[in-house]
Amino acid sequence: MTIRHLELAFSPTVIAAVVVAVVTWNASWAADDDPVVASINGTEIRRSQVKEAHNQLPEQYRKVPLEIIFPNLVDSLIDARLAAADARAKNIHSETEVVEQLARMADQLLQRVVLTREIQLGMTDVAIRSRYNEMVKSPAVREEVHVRQILVKTKTEARAIIGELENGTDFVALAKKQSTGPSASQGGDLGYFGHGQMMPEFEKAAFALDKGQFSSTPVKTQFGWHVIRMDNRRDAEPPKFEHVEQQIRDELSQQIADSYIKRLRQEAEIRRFNINGTPVKAGATEQ
Repeated sequence: MTIRHLELAFSPTVIAAVVVAVVTWNASWAADDDPVVASINGTEIRRSQVKEAHNQLPEQYRKVPLEIIFPNLVDSLIDARLAAADARAKNIHSETEVVEQLARMADQLLQRVVLTREIQLGMTDVAIRSRYNEMVKSPAVREEVHVRQILVKTKTEARAIIGELENGTDFVALAKKQSTGPSASQGGDLGYFGHGQMMPEFEKAAFALDKGQFSSTPVKTQFGWHVIRMDNRRDAEPPKFEHVEQQIRDELSQQIADSYIKRLRQEAEIRRFNINGTPVKAGATEQ
C-alpha cells in the first residue's frame, strides 16, 4: 500500500476528518509563509493544509516526517479535490443522504472546536495550581496504610482463618502457612499504599480498618478471598506537581467540558420522546 493511497485503508471517520480539515479551510488564514504547493483548476492547496492533513493521519503515519510524506500527501489532497469537484458536478452533494452526513460531520467538528476552546479558556495556570493545592490537602491523597493479607481460594477458607484469628492465632504465622499470595513468605506484608493503588474492594476494606484490626468478613477480589490486617496509618508526602500535572490537566479538561455541556442543557428547552414517539414523562425512563 502506497502512502498516496493511505486514505483507502482509513475508517470513514478519519477520511471525514481529513476532508473537513482541508475542504473547509478558509483561504484568508493563509500567511506569507504559507506558500501554495499545488493548484487544481485554479483552486489552491497551501502548505498549511498539507500539514493539517498530516496531523489527521493515523499515529503510525504521523511518525513519518512531513518532508518524506509531503509529495504523497499533496497527491492525496489533489485526488480528494478532483473527486469532490466531480461529485459536485454530478450534484451528489445535494443528495439527502450526503447532506445529512455532512451536517453530522459539521456538528461533530463544531463540537470538538468549541469544547477545545472552552477547555483552553479554563485551563489557566491559576486553575491548575489551585487544583493541585486542593489535591495535596485531601486526605485521600495524603493518607497511606500499611497492611498485611492472607489470600485463599474460597470464602470458607477465609472464614476459617478469621475464626482462628479471633481465637488468638498470630496473623503473620497464619499468612506464612496458609496464604497463597506472593507476600506469604513475608507474613502477608504488602507495605504502605495510598488511595487508588489497589483494587477498589480491597482498598475500601483496608482503609476502613483501625490500626491493629483485621477484617471480620472475607474480602472478595478477582484474585480470591482476602483477610486483611491494618498495621499502621500515616500521612504521606504529597506528590510533586510535575508528577501529577498531566493528571490534573486531564481531570480539569473533563470538568470544564462537563460544566459547559451542563450549562448548555440548563439554558435549552429539551424535550425527549420514547422510541415509539410518545413523550417521555418527567422523571420517567425512556421505553
